[in-house]
Amino acid sequence: MRVLTARDDALLIELDDLDQAVALYESLLADPVRGVGTPVPGARTLLVPFRPSAITARDLAAELRTRPLERGTRSAARTVEIPVLYDGADLAEAAALLGWSTDELVRRHSAAAWTVGFVGFAPGFAYLTSDDPELVVPRRTTPRTQVPAGSVALAGPYSGVYPRQSPGGWQLLGRTDAPVWDVTRERPALMLPGDAVRFTPTDTLSVQAASPTTTGVDHSSCCHSGPTAGSNRCGHHRGLDVVSPGVQAVVQDLGRAGSEGAGVSASGALDRPSLRAANRAVGNPADAAVVESVGGLRLRAHGPQVLAVTGAVGDVLVLPVSPGSAGRRPRRGEPFALDDGDELRLTAPARGVRAYVAVRGGIDVPPVLGSRATDVLAGLGPDPLGAGDVLPVGAPDRGLPAAAPPLLRVPGGTGTADDLPAPGETTVLTIVLGPRDDWFDTAAIDLLTGQDWLVTPRSNRIGLRLAGEPLTRLPERRDTELPSEGCVTGAIQVPPDGLPVLFLADHPLTGGYPVVGAVTADHVPLAGQLPAGARVRFAIRNQPGGTS
Repeated sequence: MRVLTARDDALLIELDDLDQAVALYESLLADPVRGVGTPVPGARTLLVPFRPSAITARDLAAELRTRPLERGTRSAARTVEIPVLYDGADLAEAAALLGWSTDELVRRHSAAAWTVGFVGFAPGFAYLTSDDPELVVPRRTTPRTQVPAGSVALAGPYSGVYPRQSPGGWQLLGRTDAPVWDVTRERPALMLPGDAVRFTPTDTLSVQAASPTTTGVDHSSCCHSGPTAGSNRCGHHRGLDVVSPGVQAVVQDLGRAGSEGAGVSASGALDRPSLRAANRAVGNPADAAVVESVGGLRLRAHGPQVLAVTGAVGDVLVLPVSPGSAGRRPRRGEPFALDDGDELRLTAPARGVRAYVAVRGGIDVPPVLGSRATDVLAGLGPDPLGAGDVLPVGAPDRGLPAAAPPLLRVPGGTGTADDLPAPGETTVLTIVLGPRDDWFDTAAIDLLTGQDWLVTPRSNRIGLRLAGEPLTRLPERRDTELPSEGCVTGAIQVPPDGLPVLFLADHPLTGGYPVVGAVTADHVPLAGQLPAGARVRFAIRNQPGGTS
């Protein structure tokens, strides 16, 4: 067992193989450690998040070393049967790569005993390994831009089923109508780590399963699109009408932590301190849903409302519905009232990226897996807001006084919007090295921390794409393929071009490129406020209990 630093509040446990990773995962689920969150299995690793105030990295590593690395009896394993129509576009090519006929490939793929090792790439996408060591084919040289939902595929030693239409480079053997991902079920993912799986050949599938766009889930909010003036389509007497979403506006809360085993990242607000501050200002629970805006948002009150705006704020203007009345400019972080028909307008901020608009009672769209957050990569939660949408507002909780807690704090800053990053300025983010800093030499690490990286316009809620002098792997690692492993928010992943990607809240749960380091947990919200054109310098923080 190697214990690697993944962040100042997460360890990556490297093991000999997938069976050991699943054994440790099952051990932590059966006998949890106080202060440890939901672990994320990888091909031969386990990402273990923890709360440093409850357990230190050193003590957690010692505890993990006592855990068994052999799985218990598999007779108790849950068995999932997947009917497959073997008519995939790559069936003949995959058979030729193996030196088999297509009939032989179908026979061996369906005869093999498959086990779910881990879930990643997309919610419900299970990586399956088999007891047939010869079922190994390379990925396609050129990935497809769209793979139909329900496609059954093979790549390397893994087989899998695409839960929804998405890009992909696996060899397509066939398709299934098995609902591998459905958020309306108590267990949304059909296959979870440790499950046994059997593929069963079939001659027919439902029409729905053959559709390349079918996901089986409607992620739209209950009050989505259409004229709003005077409307009450969802039975809500109070709400906010979206006059304009501006550049981008989405619903966010503190995310859906706890679903990582099903391949779902936590998502949630990029600047959580500002979300909490906005909610406290209007008397909401800290985790109530708000609107995250990138500028240009316009909302109209449907009934009397109390709002607050925090985070990256430009001009905040309230235009009253009453003719001749003067507009108001509420201050950042302070609650203000809107009468029925009043309009709130936000301009793009000069510093930072994202503003948070809380309304007393919270945005009351239907939760998905316990959260109302929009995950743009996974396609979970309400769609990004559009003009004409209605946001229902819940009933205020009693006994929660409005307050003005500190907003996002920048070390040495004043606690005001002037602390937030701006284009052309350099922001220092503290990082810890690992888990794959040993893929790079000292010169590459010096290059990581010794230059200002430019945040490019290709950045979004999934991650910040950085430009600068590229990092180069060690010569012996340049052609090495890293098996998929769990990644934290704030991870600095280095793809083959050497230009880092800093993962934000909607990042993939697992990744196959080396992560050289990660932004410390206290600086992740600051990373979420970096605009295009800003510059970033990484400073290494000493981290006890690292690689061992």
